[in-house]
Amino acid sequence: MGKKSFNKSITLLNKAVADELLAIHQYMYFHFHCDDQGYDLLANLFKKTAIQEMGHVEVLSERILFLKGDVEMKIIGQVKKIRDPKEMLKCAAGMEDESAKDYNIWANECSANADSVSKKIFEDLVLDEETHFDQFDTEMENMVKFGENYFALQAIERSKVISSSGPAEK
Repeated sequence: MGKKSFNKSITLLNKAVADELLAIHQYMYFHFHCDDQGYDLLANLFKKTAIQEMGHVEVLSERILFLKGDVEMKIIGQVKKIRDPKEMLKCAAGMEDESAKDYNIWANECSANADSVSKKIFEDLVLDEETHFDQFDTEMENMVKFGENYFALQAIERSKVISSSGPAEK
């Protein structure tokens, strides 16, 4: 590795850590509220996505430490107090779209600084963020296609499962 400085890459990687940490917090907030409203499928999507974002933080942090930087566990913003599922999906899709755009730019910046490993990490993250965007976008399309009943069906299905399972054993 030599004595080359990777300060620019470390800065960009830490920006990504901050972005991912906010996403984790936001998606868990959405998960809790969707679960509370009986929207199991949507709640599980947000939870699964938050867990994937945790994996991103791990990969980014490992790279920062390898480059002899320090991981800054800062969140870049506040969790938005959104309780409407439609607005949650819009927010989540927007977050993923913005992250994919940033990570594309940052991949190129790392490449320009002869850091191909960080470049590849950002390129891999772009693919994941685009996949997350697609999942949220599909849910929004389903809402349009099936209307308000789309979420009602999730809540009804949950009620059926709960009522058919009988009393909880202690």
